[in-house]
Amino acid sequence: MRYVVIMRRRVGSWLVGLVLGMACVAGPVLVVEHSQEAFASTSYESPYTFDQTWGTAVRLIRVDMGLEITEKDQAHGYLLFKYTTTGAGQKVHTGSMEMVKSPRDTVRVTVQLNSLPSYHEQLIIDKLARKLLNEYGEPPKKPDPPANPPNDGGPETDGGGN
Repeated sequence: MRYVVIMRRRVGSWLVGLVLGMACVAGPVLVVEHSQEAFASTSYESPYTFDQTWGTAVRLIRVDMGLEITEKDQAHGYLLFKYTTTGAGQKVHTGSMEMVKSPRDTVRVTVQLNSLPSYHEQLIIDKLARKLLNEYGEPPKKPDPPANPPNDGGPETDGGGN
């Protein structure tokens, strides 16, 4: 019996799927994972509106950080940018920021810089949170959900109507 060994390390899942599909014709497949923050991301729950979060994120990336935005789509909630590291080994890396409205009236912001340690992503998230607070003040308080009235069939009653 032949085994095909695939080692995933910073390889797109589409490439792994392609290789797996091709290998199925050849025989059983053994997938070996490397745990090196491959395609990791850092997220933040913004309590501000989508429009406030989107506009602030675009200004942060383009104006405050001076990075080039290569693509943006507000309707789909993402922007792509070029992130330049500082220091002697100055390099340009591709990055992405995704914003999704959540059911809890917050906006989930996810930053990915696949070729860099996660502290670079956290740096951008922290700057965004600070900029939102500085520009819009404390976020609006969300009302607490109403408590269940007594005898509503909840856990306090036996549900038998007795």
